[in-house]
Amino acid sequence: MSELAAVLFDMDGTLVDTETLWWDATEEVAARLGHRLTAADAPEVVGRAVEDTAAHLVQATGMPEATGTPGVASALTTAFRRRVDAGAPLRPGAGRLLAELEREGVPFALVSASPRSVVDAVTGGALAHVPFAFTLSADDTDRTKPHPDPYRTAARRLGVPPASCVAVEESPDGTASADAAGCVVLVVPSLLPVGPGPGRVFAESLEEVSLATLRGHLRHGRSPAVSPPSAPT
Repeated sequence: MSELAAVLFDMDGTLVDTETLWWDATEEVAARLGHRLTAADAPEVVGRAVEDTAAHLVQATGMPEATGTPGVASALTTAFRRRVDAGAPLRPGAGRLLAELEREGVPFALVSASPRSVVDAVTGGALAHVPFAFTLSADDTDRTKPHPDPYRTAARRLGVPPASCVAVEESPDGTASADAAGCVVLVVPSLLPVGPGPGRVFAESLEEVSLATLRGHLRHGRSPAVSPPSAPT
């Protein structure tokens, strides 16, 4: 059994409370397009890359895809960035866990499906003093989540096998990405529930996660699937 080599953190909804900001930004843009956002849209909004959500809104409103998607993606990014700049609070337990990993010398990186401009805004704000080994955005790989490229790239940059990493995620797409890359996934659900699966372990909050539990999750995650906690309300 290999030791924990690194921890790879998702950003939105995992380390910072930005999923609500993203939903609000999408709701704003959707309203401009004449579409009322509802719970039925959530799988195409929560944890999705900007282009994916833009494509969904274009389809929902009947806009021409070729010309509509880039413009809607730009509008989403602008609306989200405005909210992030106004303040994106840390999720409970995130600051303490990051400080512990830094203190103990465990490498950790940020692996996000948000555009580089948003990642830089958050790491220059709420996460300004966090010494990530590096940050990956949706702009840094050919394909972003739910594809495995982001987590494979992060492990390669750290020089460690994905199977020796714990990825901390909160959404179905992010979990699928880390799964496909071969990481053990610690799921801390936010707005959307994430189902059980091999290589997945669950926590209600980062407040109950420590370096010791991450090491335990690396072992536990190789066992049969662990059931998730009840969905957040």
